[in-house]
Amino acid sequence: MDAYCPTYQLFFTLPAAAHIAVGKLGSFDFPAGRYVYTGSAKRNIEARLRRHRSRDKKLRWHIDYLLAYADGVETRVYAESECQLNQATAGMIPVPRFGASDCTQGCGSHLKYLG
Repeated sequence: MDAYCPTYQLFFTLPAAAHIAVGKLGSFDFPAGRYVYTGSAKRNIEARLRRHRSRDKKLRWHIDYLLAYADGVETRVYAESECQLNQATAGMIPVPRFGASDCTQGCGSHLKYLG
């Protein structure tokens, strides 16, 4: 990344297992438990985080589909790159390419299942 781009992580709980259609990515079974999603915002990170926490929104990004079923969304903001932070975060990849359609760093997914 050439310019500074704030990175964030969303920590949330899926209270029950669910089969969820995630836009064009497909439909997947998500186990109940804790998850973390890593993303970034080139502009206005506060608005992006507010949007993620909102229940009343058009489903646009992969994470929007999953957050519709989630409880207790916690946010954290970091200065490191999205992919570096994601790769340093422990967890299992529940859905390949989730939130990582434009990833060039080989993350596999920007969503991790924490258990």
